[in-house]
Amino acid sequence: MSAAPGAAPNPHSDDHDPERRDFIFLSAGALGAVGAAVTVWPFIASLGPASDTLALATTEVDVGKVEVGQAITVLWRGKPVFIRNRTPEEIEAAKAVDKDPAQFNALRNKQTDEERTKLSTFGGKAMENWLVMIGVCTHLGCIPMGQKATDMKGDFGGWFCPCHGSNYDTAGRIRKGPAPLNLAIPPYIFTSETRIRIG
Repeated sequence: MSAAPGAAPNPHSDDHDPERRDFIFLSAGALGAVGAAVTVWPFIASLGPASDTLALATTEVDVGKVEVGQAITVLWRGKPVFIRNRTPEEIEAAKAVDKDPAQFNALRNKQTDEERTKLSTFGGKAMENWLVMIGVCTHLGCIPMGQKATDMKGDFGGWFCPCHGSNYDTAGRIRKGPAPLNLAIPPYIFTSETRIRIG
């Protein structure tokens, strides 16, 4: 409401103190932003993984007692992980496929044995005998046989999924059956020659 002509200006009017008005607007905006953040933060925090889930993000495994030709299964993020200490014959069978153009080109997913075991190193030393894979068939999510000495190994000496007949070789590559992909390799590192950290 404007003052009457000739009347003295009101010193408390916002019309004559624009800096004060700007300060009030900025303060109100800042308080509103802080209030919104305080209100929304619990919701945002609830979307993150729970502490028990974070604890499973990595798994440490001691493989010092796993003899050549033996395999163990560990859980990582609720999935079985196959760790196999392969025999020289199993390694040679996998590498023979790599060296034979006809066999290698017949692979659905052309990965060499070296690519499948490239993370199995410690101190610059390659440890190609160690094969670490997620033990879930890539067809329908079954768990293939082949970890135990008494298990059926399939046509290629590796792993066999009896549900629909997927056959994996000694490098975990799909060779026969409906599975579309090789057994997946999880992220892992050797923290010593006998310890693996998965995840």
